[in-house]
Amino acid sequence: MLVSLTEMKTNQKGKVAGIGGGHGIRARLNAMGIHEGVWITRKNAQPLRGPVLLEVAGCKLAVGFGMAQKIMVEVLE
Repeated sequence: MLVSLTEMKTNQKGKVAGIGGGHGIRARLNAMGIHEGVWITRKNAQPLRGPVLLEVAGCKLAVGFGMAQKIMVEVLE
């Protein structure tokens, strides 16, 4: 099932299927290790459209809500 990172549940794993947006957002996420084909786990989210905490390759990262909406993930059920 394909969902955005903001729609994932806490501690749910998935593989990045695509990233919406332009070159700038793709370059920024790529620098953080987030690109198509990488496995990520959503760890936590702040209320009211706050940052989303996720884990990529053993590292915990936080991305803003708008950026997280553009990351499409194929989740494990």
